[in-house]
Amino acid sequence: MSTLSAAARLRRPGSRWTERALAATACGAILVAGLMPASAAPQTSKIESVIVMVDHAKVVRLPEKAQTVIIGNPAIADVAVQKNGVMVVTGKSFGVTNLIALDAGGALLAESLVRVGADSDSLLTVQRGLERESYSCTPVCQPAAQLGDAQKYFGEVGAQANTRSASALGATKR
Repeated sequence: MSTLSAAARLRRPGSRWTERALAATACGAILVAGLMPASAAPQTSKIESVIVMVDHAKVVRLPEKAQTVIIGNPAIADVAVQKNGVMVVTGKSFGVTNLIALDAGGALLAESLVRVGADSDSLLTVQRGLERESYSCTPVCQPAAQLGDAQKYFGEVGAQANTRSASALGATKR
């Protein structure tokens, strides 16, 4: 039985880290130069970036007449354009990339930053020296491999998740 070192951290609701993350999410939810979350109020003069969590999606309204959408680094975020001037931005990995909207003639309509971070509301991170493990505590803690976890832990949890998913798919084919 191992004991947690002093370096073990708990990121739970109410912690300073979580409060800062929530504030950053609330403040940064608007896109630059006309790209806005679909449910947002009219555009303000100071617009910075879209913040989305890894493995989460955010619905964003495109500027009128947008025909082409470019994401700078598709390893960080992905974009799926929908009907009626709406697109879905999905966080794939931690980091920052840019998003560009062009009209039919190739003229720049809007450019924005997309910031992808960790969803930490119910995440417990255990640090043992250089080795890190993550657990989702909603409400009972279960292994939840996150980018940055120790390779062995990440591989074991990922393999179990893949096996479970394949079993579920196999059961539906019967």
